Amino acid sequence: MTDFVLVAGTWLGAWAWDEVAAELRAAGHEAHPLTLSGLAEKQDLPAGQQTHVQDVVDEVERLDLRDVVLVGHSYSGVPVGQAAQRIGDRLRRVVFVDANVPVDGEPDLAGWPSDHVRRAIEANDGFWPPLEADDYAGQGLTDEQTARIVAGSTPHPGATLTEPAVLTGPLGALPATYVKCLLDGDEPLPAAAKLLESEDWELVTTDTGHWPMFSRPRELARILHEAAAGR
Repeated sequence: MTDFVLVAGTWLGAWAWDEVAAELRAAGHEAHPLTLSGLAEKQDLPAGQQTHVQDVVDEVERLDLRDVVLVGHSYSGVPVGQAAQRIGDRLRRVVFVDANVPVDGEPDLAGWPSDHVRRAIEANDGFWPPLEADDYAGQGLTDEQTARIVAGSTPHPGATLTEPAVLTGPLGALPATYVKCLLDGDEPLPAAAKLLESEDWELVTTDTGHWPMFSRPRELARILHEAAAGR
């Protein structure tokens, strides 16, 4: 049995993991989906990037989890990667699901074409508005899955994307799995690709889009199970 802490990316809350969490629990694991401050049912809370790092650390400590697998999807790879360093020997593995990874002193928006995001944040009182249904085309989602994502999304606090990451050591020293969703591009972003040169990191690919917790929940749960088992 493994404890998984599941953190979704921009606009999403713990609800995004409902199907994956059910699959993990059916396999005998414990699943702890986490909503970050400023999103979903916590959207009234102020949040910067370090708030999100602390959200993850606090959840691990609140539940007194040991031998934990932290899972970060998309944006949340940035706070999850930092939190993985801070929970010490409580960590079994960190899994990045088609995610950005933290780079010391750099914001989430560094390393990929993101000027449009900065403009959107400036134009919307410091928040990045959720995507519309058409933006999810080509990502392996059904109309029903897309509608569910759109209906549940909330504006994302911009400070979490523009504030710099703070690492306490080399991220490549962590035991990690990177899950690349091939419908969202064949290669990880450069920062992740460099980390995958580490012998402590492994690459897993899946033939779906950027939101596999919706498009392929059973497959993603299997990948997480195998990552925890070191397979």
